[in-house]
Amino acid sequence: MFMRGVLARKKMWFLRCTQGMGVLLGMMVSSLMNGPALIWAQTTNDPTISLHVSGLDATEPWTFGLRILFMLTVLTLAPALLMLVTSFTRVVIVLGLLRQALGTLHAPPNQVMVGLALFLTLFIMMPVWEKVRTEALNPFLDNQITQEIAMQRAIEPLREFMLKQVREKDLTLFMNMGQIPDPQTANDVPIHVLVPAFVTSELRTAFQIGFLIYVPFLVIDMIVASTLMSMGMMMLPPIMISLPFKLVLFVLADGWFLVVGSLMNSFQ
Repeated sequence: MFMRGVLARKKMWFLRCTQGMGVLLGMMVSSLMNGPALIWAQTTNDPTISLHVSGLDATEPWTFGLRILFMLTVLTLAPALLMLVTSFTRVVIVLGLLRQALGTLHAPPNQVMVGLALFLTLFIMMPVWEKVRTEALNPFLDNQITQEIAMQRAIEPLREFMLKQVREKDLTLFMNMGQIPDPQTANDVPIHVLVPAFVTSELRTAFQIGFLIYVPFLVIDMIVASTLMSMGMMMLPPIMISLPFKLVLFVLADGWFLVVGSLMNSFQ
């Protein structure tokens, strides 16, 4: 009897709590539904949205906003610019082909290969960056030149670097496709024509270097495969036997020194 009384009291308490929560929830829903209507009834004017962008001193409209937009755009396109107008494309492709030629799969890992390619790119492009810093960035930060002049001066060292590496054949191809007349000087080449021609030339050079890297390792693979077939060991993958020999050859020949040195010399 005592337990039945306790259960009955708990049931009554639970029902009261449920009813109280239902009333409270109904009041909240009613206030949320009626609140905007009451606010709308109290206002007499229609809501308006205004957008105004001006300079810091409110004398040059849109100047400050356009600068922010330009900086955000540059930051978004920075990886593409790094890959397309610098030596990064050639370096990272050669390092990737080297890893495939060795057959080491994920050694070195992608982070190491990309990091090495980035630092080699910084080393190769350092003279160009110095020209950009001294001729464009520092005068612009010192308020000696305008933003447009700084951009023109920053593009010139990159244009000079790309013109040294681009092939005339690739440049002529894009000039003809764009129906652009023959330029009188190097400065007359449009930047939108020079960049794809430079990338195409970089891809060709990178695959040429990769082919030269592949040849000695391919010879080792053929020798190991022929030896295994002559011994009747057809079920044994040749890569398992040739990989140690390729690593030994690469280490004894100081392969990293040769590959990195060849990459550096290819940009001279």
